[in-house]
Amino acid sequence: MPLTFPLHSDRLDLRPFETSDLEAAHRVYGDAEVMRHVGEGGAVGREGSAALIAAYREHQARHGFAFWAVIERASGQLIGDAGLEVTAEGVELGYTLARAWWGQGLATEAAQRCVQAAFGPLGLTRLVAVVDPANPASAGVLGRLGFREERVVTAHGRPHRLFALPRPAPSPRRRGQSK
Repeated sequence: MPLTFPLHSDRLDLRPFETSDLEAAHRVYGDAEVMRHVGEGGAVGREGSAALIAAYREHQARHGFAFWAVIERASGQLIGDAGLEVTAEGVELGYTLARAWWGQGLATEAAQRCVQAAFGPLGLTRLVAVVDPANPASAGVLGRLGFREERVVTAHGRPHRLFALPRPAPSPRRRGQSK
């Protein structure tokens, strides 16, 4: 089932990236501190930010999901990305937020909305996530969402911790409950 955008959470909206998001996205992807645990582990130039947006848009068109722009609803500001992508390990959850937005529970909120979309309308049965071992904050987000560590894998040319979350089993209905 296709998703309807934006995906809403308490404080955020998630939507597919638009080409007009380049400047705001580059403020995130061009920050070395933000990007030290992401991808190859470093800030990207303006062309790299444009390439990421193009790749996310192509992935969305091909698969019906991708990394989406995370918009802080109160300000309307693009503050990062969160979403899903097809990788060798399976459908992977990821999230990246600008530094000013760290420590406020927003990564957990955005990631939770992605998990709901994955196991709801998208009908996925399992998600994975990879975390740089030097990034305990990201591992904490996954733990709050119920992900469990499975093993160490090589991702982006270096070791990462692989976490997985199976689709929850449906709750059994008790006798006398209606649908």
